[in-house]
Amino acid sequence: MSETPPNTLQYRFDGPEDAPVLILGPSLGTTWHMWDRQVPELTKQWRVFRFDLPGHGGAPAHPAGSVAELTGRLLATLDAAGVQRFGYAGCALGGAIGLELALRHPERLASLALVAASPRFGTADEFRQRGVIVRTNGLDPIARTSPDRWFTGSFAAAQPAITEWAVQMVRTTDPGCYIAACEALAAFDVRAELGRAGAPTLVLVGSDDGVTGPAEARTLVAGIRDARLAVVPGASHLVPVEQPAALTDLLVHHFSTAWQQPYDTGQTALPSLAALPVPVAPPPVVPVAEIAPAPVPAALPAPADRYETGLKIRREVLGDAHVDRVLATADAFSGDFQDFLTRVTWGEVWDRPGLDRRTRSCITLTALVAGGHLEDLASHTRAALRNGLTPDEIKEVLLHTAVYCGVPAAHRAFRVAQGVIAEETTPDA
Repeated sequence: MSETPPNTLQYRFDGPEDAPVLILGPSLGTTWHMWDRQVPELTKQWRVFRFDLPGHGGAPAHPAGSVAELTGRLLATLDAAGVQRFGYAGCALGGAIGLELALRHPERLASLALVAASPRFGTADEFRQRGVIVRTNGLDPIARTSPDRWFTGSFAAAQPAITEWAVQMVRTTDPGCYIAACEALAAFDVRAELGRAGAPTLVLVGSDDGVTGPAEARTLVAGIRDARLAVVPGASHLVPVEQPAALTDLLVHHFSTAWQQPYDTGQTALPSLAALPVPVAPPPVVPVAEIAPAPVPAALPAPADRYETGLKIRREVLGDAHVDRVLATADAFSGDFQDFLTRVTWGEVWDRPGLDRRTRSCITLTALVAGGHLEDLASHTRAALRNGLTPDEIKEVLLHTAVYCGVPAAHRAFRVAQGVIAEETTPDA
């Protein structure tokens, strides 16, 4: 297989070339092999298209930081393969991609199945915390605990080979791509938009799923106009692996009976892949040397938008729990100050394009030590970890402050930072 371009995904086809295309989307930390047990039955009616997420299953490590970006790469891959319209089934993060398709690209989607999915996956803090753990400890702690999240205890005990397969699948994922996928899930929230999803939808959930369980599934069914719910007994999060036969039967029934015809056409059947035009590759573009114009600084948000922009950045950097706690204590006396912090500190200064967030965290830690503001150092140490600094890099920042801000100040800062780093980077038992 040739090198996958950065804006596309690694994929494979199975099944007859003249059949309608059905796409199977993977979960975070898995590969397309999570769908192996569905393929023999599905390929009796469909040409099955499976893909790997960036850095998963040996795919090139081109991180994608949002569900929209992953969806764009999937569509670019399908365009290159000549696939215009398709059915789609996705599990967890793969389900988020399915929702993005239903909301932003409904003309491409004939039918949708969402497995172990949610309009919002947990909290942003949880996924960014997972990113901090991976950045600090690698993927081994996440890999070792994956079977606990993916399978029921009885299945994991009875199927040690599958359990070990799951561990190795996560362990061999590219850490940077895994962290980027965590960031994508942290920012994903389509709860307010579900009513615009128009494709016929089957929502499937394991009865024992403790990650995205029946409550999240019912939220999807309540929000999507044309949606039905199926609860798979005896299954946890990775339903296609734990209950393959039951899931396959549900998918076959759904996609056989709920395949929406293309918009604005009189077609009565989905055109086969063979009937679609084969895209002609454009001639290579040879860049012409030129002097680039001076970059134009990005405009700051209008004043009316700065509060919302600032609140979003404040939450991304400091975490929802911290911001909620601070804003909950604001009253008539301190509310204006919190508004000022959100608009100016976060909506203007932290939103400026001249420095990235890692650099701003380095500066912030130094300034807090220099000013003796240790009451804020803990929250900004957490922020530095979320912004991509490693514990070793934070250590170097504090060592640098010892030279320029004084050893006693740095000594106190080390104590604060050490406690935060231990708390934030220790994996759950």
